[in-house]
Amino acid sequence: MKLRPMVSALCIASIAMAGCASKVTQPDEYSGFLSDYSQLKEAKSPSGAEVMRWVDPNLDVSRYNAVYVEPTQFYPKPHATAKIPDSTLNGINLYFNQALKRELAKSLPLANGPGPGVIVVRAAITAVSSKTESLKPYEYIPVALVVAAVSTGAGIRDQQTTLGTEAQFLDGANGKVIAQVVRKGTGKSLSNDSQVMKADDVKGVIDGWASDLHQSFVKLKKR
Repeated sequence: MKLRPMVSALCIASIAMAGCASKVTQPDEYSGFLSDYSQLKEAKSPSGAEVMRWVDPNLDVSRYNAVYVEPTQFYPKPHATAKIPDSTLNGINLYFNQALKRELAKSLPLANGPGPGVIVVRAAITAVSSKTESLKPYEYIPVALVVAAVSTGAGIRDQQTTLGTEAQFLDGANGKVIAQVVRKGTGKSLSNDSQVMKADDVKGVIDGWASDLHQSFVKLKKR
């Protein structure tokens, strides 16, 4: 490779990596799962993670005595690949649902459905990806493909696993949205570009999300 094309490729890759490394979900990555993104603001989760969040300024959590977690889902529905098979997708969704219930039950009793005094949690996985192959519920910027090509050509084999989520919290009596959050996280690195991604690779990310929800509720109670 001649020097000038090589330098150009590396410069493009550096720019792309900087964009992809953003810890906050960008507007062009929103999936459409939430009905309104306009009020989201950058914030810190209880664990210090960067998120996009909105909470009704008039929210009084003392009005609620139970929480109902709707079955979690992928949005939009993804298509399995050889790198991210159905078994991985099903495992991720099942664990996400279990983790939310486990952590939120530390704050409030679990309800069997919506109703007065119940917070309804509606959450979705909106992105599942490895570095070089992904299910694209949202589209990454095209230049990200250059990053993958340059990294592979340079012999960089570690594959980064990433999850994105969007969630809204509703008043169980009237369906009013009382809070929303959008965030993403990085799981375990895969050892090479042929390794199949497993649910275990991102369980730590999901545990962090669920724990932050519980801690957020605790902070709101003290407000």
